[in-house]
Amino acid sequence: MKKGANVIVTLRQCNNNVERMIRKFIKKTKKERIIEEVRERAYYKKPSEAKREKRRKAERTRLREERKRQRLQERRNRKKN
Repeated sequence: MKKGANVIVTLRQCNNNVERMIRKFIKKTKKERIIEEVRERAYYKKPSEAKREKRRKAERTRLREERKRQRLQERRNRKKN
């Protein structure tokens, strides 16, 4: 389990601009995945279901990285020709 994240945004950091402070706070919470974790913990998930979901997510990530490498390689080949 991950340690809790301290997300703090002060008005001084944002030059007393409340809208900027809210945007910065939202950005920090998204980066720390706080909202997603709360949603995940709202309901019980069977361990087998969690493993299956984790495996699918890893596969998607692997395919995405593979496609990214292929596009980069194609770009390099175009520049050589």
